[in-house]
Amino acid sequence: MAKSDDNETLQNIDLPAGWTFMALLVGLAFGWFLSGSEAAGPVRAVAGPVGTIWLRALQMTIIPLVAALLVAGIGRMVATARAGKMARRTLLTIAAVLAAGSLLSALVMPVLLDAFPIPGTAQAALMAGDAQPQTVPGIGAFFESLVAPNIIAAAASTAMLPLIVFFVALAVAITRLPDDQRNLMLNLFEALGNTMLVIIGWVLWLAPVGVFALAIGVGLRSGGGAFAALGHYILVVASLGLMVMIAAYGVAFFAARRSPAKFARAVLPSQAVALSTQSSLASLPAMLGSCRALGIRETTADFVLPLAVAIFRATSPAMNLAVAIYVAKLTGIELTPANIAAGAAVALVTTVGSVSLPGAISFVTSIGPIALAMGVPVEPLALLVAVEMLPDIMRTVGNVTMDVAVTAWVDRKPDEN
Repeated sequence: MAKSDDNETLQNIDLPAGWTFMALLVGLAFGWFLSGSEAAGPVRAVAGPVGTIWLRALQMTIIPLVAALLVAGIGRMVATARAGKMARRTLLTIAAVLAAGSLLSALVMPVLLDAFPIPGTAQAALMAGDAQPQTVPGIGAFFESLVAPNIIAAAASTAMLPLIVFFVALAVAITRLPDDQRNLMLNLFEALGNTMLVIIGWVLWLAPVGVFALAIGVGLRSGGGAFAALGHYILVVASLGLMVMIAAYGVAFFAARRSPAKFARAVLPSQAVALSTQSSLASLPAMLGSCRALGIRETTADFVLPLAVAIFRATSPAMNLAVAIYVAKLTGIELTPANIAAGAAVALVTTVGSVSLPGAISFVTSIGPIALAMGVPVEPLALLVAVEMLPDIMRTVGNVTMDVAVTAWVDRKPDEN
């Protein structure tokens, strides 16, 4: 779990990532042990409702939390853009990197899954509850669905695309209000977001119980296949984060005009801190040192790096979209180019609201909307969040590496060759 990105509201909430992971393993093993025995039926009768209740509690926070985070996040970005030329240049650079990450995942993840297929037992292994695919509209209906005539009805049916369109438009409209009204509305949505974060913090505090109950059902259905399925998932999704990290070296060379060898030496201490702490914020002093080693102007590093830590998760669009595509493949859903494009757009937009959150919470708030927008069941996410602590290591190292590369890019003068 990324300690880096702790929201102030959650500083006193200890999210039990290690216990959740252990609950997953023990639950799978216990279900596997009981599969085929007479005790399987009674155990399933108890564990099933417990897991379902926890899963629904997790799902009920997604829409209000995403709405609040989107409005507040876009409001902050607009305020940052008004801070000056360097702020606007930084935001444009960040947007370009995030968009490239979404495109990378959309193109590469399906190819990866064709080259390294999901194990045959994985479908039974990773399905939690009675997961049902969402209805995916045709291309014409898809564009019509972007605008909902009744936003309340859209929320009731978890129609994520029109909800995101509405709340992005609402956020932009709020930034055009007079200062007192704008601050009032942004404070309202920030308060709503913080309230939802408290609730989801409670739900995730109970994650060991909920995940244990869901894992028992998975073990009863699939036996030991779940372990291979989860290992495959971790490796494939983490590979997208590795690609983003490698791309950071390309950004440093082609965009920032820094020697790859020099960049690698300079960024290594920051990567070591990121690996050991799983925290971008804790890596900030080391990143400042990396920037000094690269000869980046102190004024640039002092402005760009704290801003990048606050609003930038380079690996998020690529890895979040990768999870949704993985679940689609897992559940046998054929994704059209329109579906993948919708997922990529939502992955890009929800990144704005998911920064400064612990990894487990950002996993739910970011990937849930992507899956819903693509017509992919969200139920498997309840089990995958239990192993997020492992891909999150790659997320943090990739984010830190790209933060330094982007800072070097912003520092490059426009007239440099």
